Parts: sequence; structure tokens; C-alpha cells
Amino acid sequence: MSPVWLAVFVLMLVRSVQPLYFYFEAGANKCFYEQLPKDTIVVAHYYTEEWDDTQSHYDIPTDIGIGIVVKHIESEHVLVSARGKPEGKFAFTSHEPGNHEICVQTEYHGKRMKNGHLPDVRMHVEVVLGDSHRPNTQADKEHSNDLLSRARSLNAKMRDLRKEQQFQREREMSFRDMSESTNARAFWCILIQIVALVVACIWQLSNLRTFFEDKKLR
Repeated sequence: MSPVWLAVFVLMLVRSVQPLYFYFEAGANKCFYEQLPKDTIVVAHYYTEEWDDTQSHYDIPTDIGIGIVVKHIESEHVLVSARGKPEGKFAFTSHEPGNHEICVQTEYHGKRMKNGHLPDVRMHVEVVLGDSHRPNTQADKEHSNDLLSRARSLNAKMRDLRKEQQFQREREMSFRDMSESTNARAFWCILIQIVALVVACIWQLSNLRTFFEDKKLR
């Protein structure tokens, strides 16, 4: 499979990528919502950072556990209920259209900060939405064939363009060689003319000096 067709195929499957991040206190929960159509694959990659009060920056924590709960709001059907590390991923398929609630639950086992509060947590989440439908209908096959045909046509045009560029480069090299050769010949011609002119001037001056000396002697 050519790179162009592979890119087209990936674009067909992946509908969108939605990166986001949010802040909340360690030990608290945070929820966000996704409006999803039916039969949509959702893959979410996440990683968590904890505010280090002594270093005054965010760092990957070792004392936080992450719980993920995903459910369809209307039916309250739980699609994901899992616990993981501060960095990981989870995936599910929406069997029903509508709003889906994605909640992140944190379990903090570390020490409190100097002010007595739990540290702040910054969580990065990248949600990738894709269609779980497979092209098994005649229309899908025709659409895939059309995309494949366009990709092949694009590859052919790219090959023609590369050939044209190669031809232009060869013409430029030939023209440059011809110009350099012409310039070299012109340089030597001018140099020979200058030398001949200098020799003629010297010969003429010598003749004039001899003429005046002979005339003075008379």
C-alpha cells in the first residue's frame, strides 16, 4: 500500500483528535462530556502532573492513583470502570448516541503541602474519535476504489512532476556548462587581443623612437 493511500485510509478511519487539559485538587474528581454518535470508537491517552511545592513546578507523580469511569448519561450504562497509573490510556465504543460522561477519579496517598492543602493536579487528555463501522457495503467499496484511483492518479502526477524537475535540472546544468565554456573562450579571446595590442603598441613605439633618432642624426 502506497504512503498516500495509507494516509487517506487513516483519515477515513479517524474523525478527530481533541487534546485538552484541566486542573483540580489531588483526591478530587473531574468530569467532562463527549457528544458521540452510535458505533464510535474512543481512545483517550492521558498523563497526570502533580504540583511540587518544594520545586515550584509540575512533575509526574508516584503517589496518585487514577480511576476512569465512562457512562452513557441517558441510559446510565457504564462503558468503562478501571483504575490505572498516572499515565496511560483507555478505550471504549459508544453503543448508543448521545452524551457520554467521562470522569477521572484521583486517589492521593502523599503528604499535604505546607499550607495544609492537597497539591494541585494537572491532567492532559487526548481523545481520538474514530468510526467503528467497517466498509462492507457496495457503496463503501466503490468509495474506497474511487479514493484508491485518486491516490494512484496523484502518484502518477507526482512521478511526472519529478521527471519534469529532473529534466529542468539537466537543462540548467547543460546551460550552465555551455555558459561557462563560452565565458572561458571569451576570456581567452580578450586576453589574446590585449596581449596583441600591447605587443603592437610596443612595436609601434620602438619604430617611432628609431624614426626620430634617425631623423635627429641627419
